[in-house]
Amino acid sequence: MTHESLVDDGWAETVKLLGGEELIAGSARETKAFLRPRGIRSASDLLRLTLAYCLGKVGMRGVVAWAAASGIADISDVALLGRLRNAGPWLQQLIGHLLKREEEAGLAKGRLIRILDATAVAKAGAHEKKNNGLWRVHCAFELERERFDFLEITDQSEAELIDRVPVVAGEIRIGDRVYLQAERIAKVMAQGGDV
Repeated sequence: MTHESLVDDGWAETVKLLGGEELIAGSARETKAFLRPRGIRSASDLLRLTLAYCLGKVGMRGVVAWAAASGIADISDVALLGRLRNAGPWLQQLIGHLLKREEEAGLAKGRLIRILDATAVAKAGAHEKKNNGLWRVHCAFELERERFDFLEITDQSEAELIDRVPVVAGEIRIGDRVYLQAERIAKVMAQGGDV
């Protein structure tokens, strides 16, 4: 999905992929992410705004301006921030629905699915704290077996890279936008992995 797909026919396909308007609205009510329309007409519109903020580079104010210009919502950036803060459990439920559906349909077709991420931990000692010294823990989580199958610790000079983890031919890698580096993705794909 791209930021542009939120404004064209791609959005209808996204809603369908997520189970349709009814499932999106029901899960939003159940998790209390969307109870009243105040400024946003529907749960799917809230999801659209959430994805626009996550995928975009314009910030909260830019998203609310886009939403107002597109007729999607009339809401302030502060009000949208409040809505997004309550959306975590709802988004988890939607992702769980997608993963369950994929599992039932066998869409992965036996392929390894890995989620890549990293976290930073402050180094100990006064000198390190003064210089903002960090350890970075790079991880790959194997989704089907629910276990980490790769861990690497580096200092702050080492970046999060999608090709840091050795590629298993046929695998599918999932990562956040920090991993969206075309040349690095090309290396993974050249070794038989998908991103």
